[in-house]
Amino acid sequence: MLLLIDAGNTRIKWGIPDSQQPPAPSKPQWRIITSVAHDQTDQLVSAWQQHPISKILISNVAGTEVKARLTTLLAQAFPGLQPEWFASQKACAGVRNSYANPQQLGCDRFASAIAATYLYPSQHVIVATCGTATTVDAVSARAEFSGGMILPGLKLMAESLARNTAQLPQVAESIQVDQPFADNTDQAIVSGCIHAQAGAITLAYHLLQKKQAETVICLISGGAAPYLLPHLSFQCEHIANLVLTGLFVVAQSNPS
Repeated sequence: MLLLIDAGNTRIKWGIPDSQQPPAPSKPQWRIITSVAHDQTDQLVSAWQQHPISKILISNVAGTEVKARLTTLLAQAFPGLQPEWFASQKACAGVRNSYANPQQLGCDRFASAIAATYLYPSQHVIVATCGTATTVDAVSARAEFSGGMILPGLKLMAESLARNTAQLPQVAESIQVDQPFADNTDQAIVSGCIHAQAGAITLAYHLLQKKQAETVICLISGGAAPYLLPHLSFQCEHIANLVLTGLFVVAQSNPS
């Protein structure tokens, strides 16, 4: 049984795919998929030990302390089983990485690009991941990660203005895309942050569409995705577990 872990800056997601999977390019089917905050990792060992795990694949962008913590927890849960740490490289699972320094690309972004290619083969795709940071990446129909943008995430952007960030989700839901001009400062800040995020995604979508002169698919993931989706003027598919899907594809391409 395969354990996949996506260690992000805010939460640690993990999932176990079903042994029986529909044929590609369908979304993976999961036996379990869940997440914990960084201060809740003590509960992971008992949760993991309920499953007969034989392989572990991890994407970690949360730094060395989180990596060390996960290493300790996995050793407690599965003594003798060595986890594999996914890293960006020149090519993996049929996807080429066009970063000038391929290893510099965040492994979560590369995993998401692999997932996008798996789900939409031979399609141009914009992948927007909206978490602590927002990344907006382009993946070509030739299965090539072309590059992307990085900007502060929705919450981080609002926090930089230091107003009403605790109520950000509730306020975000009240802003309408056809009413961007708020009549009070708190909503004006949230409106500006939301439309800056949506504007970056929209710009990337239209630029790739113009460059390729073909249909472009847009995928969105991350905790802030539900707040941004209503403010995008084109169809964008919300996929909650894009990194884990990419890890699933990598594991399938290298089953040893």
